[in-house]
Amino acid sequence: MENKTYLKKVVHIYDYRGLIDMENEAFIPAFIHSYFIALGVILGGTLIGAIGAFLAGEPPLTKMFEFANRLKIWALVAAIGGTFDAFYSFERGIFQGETRDIIKQVLLIISGMGGAQTGWLVILWLTQEHIS
Repeated sequence: MENKTYLKKVVHIYDYRGLIDMENEAFIPAFIHSYFIALGVILGGTLIGAIGAFLAGEPPLTKMFEFANRLKIWALVAAIGGTFDAFYSFERGIFQGETRDIIKQVLLIISGMGGAQTGWLVILWLTQEHIS
């Protein structure tokens, strides 16, 4: 197999079927990862924060609800990678006419927002703060 060099970032990954095309096949796993990373940031951050609140003598369930509200944006940042890849994809989509990259990034952001919202709802149901 002959390797050619192009002005493009290429990742070669092999499995039992041979070479995997990462541009087409990696979006669905990234979409799922984005959702669960955001969910994990919310759930993990609030649960660990509640342990800290308990040790500090504060009400842990009330603090869990407050932490969940404050962590939503950071869960989204963690889900999309926390880098400028999303902005680079938007730039490529706008200036180079690659709308597929814009659509992929928007869907990844929506997936992360869904994971953060799901985590927030779980914490809301757990703490019952909406009842008071």
